[in-house]
Amino acid sequence: MARITAGVTTSHVPAIGAAIDLGKTREDYWRPVFDGYEFSKKWIRKQKPDVIFLVYNDHATALDLRLVPTFAIGCAAEFPPADEGWGPRPVPMVKGCPDLAWHVAQSVIQDDFDLTIVNEMFVDHGLTVPLSLMFGEPREWPCLVIPFAVNVVVYPPPSGQRCYKLGKAIRRAVDSFDGDLNVQIWGTGGMSHQLQGPRAGLINQPWDKRFLDRLRDEPDELAKVPHLEYVRDAGSEGIELVMWLIMRGALNADAKEVHRFYHVPASNTAVGHVIYENTV
Repeated sequence: MARITAGVTTSHVPAIGAAIDLGKTREDYWRPVFDGYEFSKKWIRKQKPDVIFLVYNDHATALDLRLVPTFAIGCAAEFPPADEGWGPRPVPMVKGCPDLAWHVAQSVIQDDFDLTIVNEMFVDHGLTVPLSLMFGEPREWPCLVIPFAVNVVVYPPPSGQRCYKLGKAIRRAVDSFDGDLNVQIWGTGGMSHQLQGPRAGLINQPWDKRFLDRLRDEPDELAKVPHLEYVRDAGSEGIELVMWLIMRGALNADAKEVHRFYHVPASNTAVGHVIYENTV
């Protein structure tokens, strides 16, 4: 059967993608950010996932105010990089995994979660930056990817509790797939940041680090944190962290943290990154 072997979380700051694409990764400002992913690149080369179930949020490129699904799963065979205003990123085409994506959609919908099925979609930095951070700049991405978009842009977003439970439903779906696949689940976005208003540039390092501890040690309780706390303590865009709870819900309670990285600043945000290996 298919199995979820690991979970990865990472911020998906668009300026990180620009630094990669423009060859700035070794500049003094950016070097500490990319050094934090050196372990991750070596780790994932050994892990060799067949499929990555990548949880991210679209930034009004494929999905905008005309259509705001709370959860949307990409079931197509491929997903082109989006033009976010300055041309598509020079990264490979994202190849999907339709068989597993359709199976997850059927299983999760039958498990009482409503999903929007998307068969044509451009993917923006929310998805491509995490791939670049983990895989570098290959000619082709070395595995298949199932994009899973979560609305954390337009009110109301899903609660952390619902995201955590959804992760468990995704785990059940993958476990029931009749195919021998090494699957990883990634949760992206965050950490604390705010892009507009009087609090633009907000970064709350103590709150972020406490979140990372709770994600590892007490995810059941962390899932109960209300929206108001995210907005108040982690900034308006800190709500992206509920997507990390989808990843955590799909893993065993005693999944092992094998890498943690936290850095401030990176384009006025905090960068967080964790790798968990799932227990058998």
